[in-house]
Amino acid sequence: MAVAMRLASSAFEIREKAKMARIEIAVKGLFATPVAAVEMPGATTLNAELEHIILRRRQETPSVQASNAGGWHSDRDILTWGGKPMAAVIDVAKGVATQMTADRSGRPVRPVWTVQAWANVNAAGNGNICHYHPGAYWSGVYYVADGGCAADPSLGGEFEMLDPRGPGPGMYAPALKFAGEDGASVGSAETIRPRPGLLILFPSWLFHQVRPYRGTGLRISIAFNFGVGNSGVGNSGDAGAVEA
Repeated sequence: MAVAMRLASSAFEIREKAKMARIEIAVKGLFATPVAAVEMPGATTLNAELEHIILRRRQETPSVQASNAGGWHSDRDILTWGGKPMAAVIDVAKGVATQMTADRSGRPVRPVWTVQAWANVNAAGNGNICHYHPGAYWSGVYYVADGGCAADPSLGGEFEMLDPRGPGPGMYAPALKFAGEDGASVGSAETIRPRPGLLILFPSWLFHQVRPYRGTGLRISIAFNFGVGNSGVGNSGDAGAVEA
């Protein structure tokens, strides 16, 4: 009887400890992927100028074949022929990238960004296959015209980002997800509907694609990559640091 009571007591203690362990569990989302969305100041005037410049270039030069599935992909010299409107977009994007970058201790830095940029024009049926941007730290897109996507979801053309954690629970139990507000996207994707004046910045290693556009207009965007120049990175307090 004494042995049985000791066993029962031990079982009770184990159950109580298990209950306490459940109560004390702290769940923390790890390995977050930063994606920034910014509304461009003065976008209406800026986009009118950019649309004119890009469509004129489209008439004059053939498309480059990259991730584009149809549509027109410009050369990567848009900083040369895009003029002041293009420089304005890149200046804002650089500022966002700098604010989102720190050293390994979490201190603000002012990287000397190198830039590569190009324009995309998608008409009906055009999109971009899944890809990432090697050789860069941040990548982004700026929307000049959405072809009506913002007002009519049936037109498609969404910017789609794939979960970098891979297939997640979908590979074993598609009906399940992790608890919490971010759990629904595990093993899936997140989409952003384009609209004129919206600038998105994301890590260059993030797999992404553009769903086919089904409208009758033109979906016009500018894509860009930011790398870190050979001059290195300066701390925000360094007198000699070069600000992007």
